[in-house]
Amino acid sequence: VQLQACGGGVVQPGGSLRLSCAASGFTLETYAVGWFRQSPGKEREFVALIGWSGMAYYENSVKGRFTTSRDNAKNTAYLQIDSLKEEDTAVYYCAAQRAGSSFATPPQEHDFSSWGRGTQVTVSS
Repeated sequence: VQLQACGGGVVQPGGSLRLSCAASGFTLETYAVGWFRQSPGKEREFVALIGWSGMAYYENSVKGRFTTSRDNAKNTAYLQIDSLKEEDTAVYYCAAQRAGSSFATPPQEHDFSSWGRGTQVTVSS
């Protein structure tokens, strides 16, 4: 069971990025996928979740700018980030948890059993 997040980079404020979370060793279709981020000196925080059915849930501060989706045929989930702000600078992680599991509100790290390595997003002019 492995997850790999990629797609990070250095972008200017106002720019966009699409992060990918590719799964290997298991079928992502029957899992919920969560996205978290960790900024320097801060704890890891939840940003978005997409359920196995495709229903999405976002942390309030990213609503309207972050969009999560999934392509089960590619065994991959995505996080589209638009109108990037400097405060979005962080390492972004994806995590997966089998469908049917319960999640806290908002989802917490311990709700997810599988984690990928993060991808760095840096927003700077």
